[in-house]
Amino acid sequence: MYNILICDDDRDIVSALDIYLTSDGYRTYHAYDGLEALRMVKEHEIHLILMDIMMPGMDGIHATAKLRETENIPIIFLTAKGEDADKILGLNIGADDYITKPFNPIEVLARVKSQLRRYTTLGGQRRGEERPQVLRNGGIEVDDGAKSVTVDGEPVSLTPIEYNILLLLIKNPGRVFSTGQIYERVWNDPALGSENTVAVHIRHLREKLEIDPADPRYIKVVWGLGYKMEKQ
Repeated sequence: MYNILICDDDRDIVSALDIYLTSDGYRTYHAYDGLEALRMVKEHEIHLILMDIMMPGMDGIHATAKLRETENIPIIFLTAKGEDADKILGLNIGADDYITKPFNPIEVLARVKSQLRRYTTLGGQRRGEERPQVLRNGGIEVDDGAKSVTVDGEPVSLTPIEYNILLLLIKNPGRVFSTGQIYERVWNDPALGSENTVAVHIRHLREKLEIDPADPRYIKVVWGLGYKMEKQ
């Protein structure tokens, strides 16, 4: 059973999400501001967080930034319509996805399942599975069995989204993927309005993989077309 933390200062929203998630077999924990969310993560094994942006005290942006110092737990932001700037800011500081209020229960469950699938895939290789080949390009090495990444021999910590983007690119060196193709393959959702979301995660990857993210050696932009992993 997966444990999901719902963090929102609106108790009605917390209650509604609790009904959606518990009816689908998840165990839920509740928090009503960012500080309480941080405490819950320390006290319980949390597999995914639904995090509101606008809350009194510590808001979702600051709570997510603090969590990303030590945790790679998937975080889905809960946003209101018209909060586009906040959505991009949230992705910039480490959120994996966002859901816009008012919620569609089917969308909530689909996005939760999608993020948990990526998170648990990164947890390790299933028993009985053959160990996948280690993928290398220049100084980057991806062991898809251990779900580990190193750059020039040094381990790099990636979120599930970042890992899956890297895996897609390093499996296809030299091939150009549009932002829509990356979004559909990694998020398993239609790519409408996906450009900013993909760009933010690509920037995070560059910051972790490249010596000079402004002049990347590995993940190249092909203007007007998309991104590729440069063959080394």
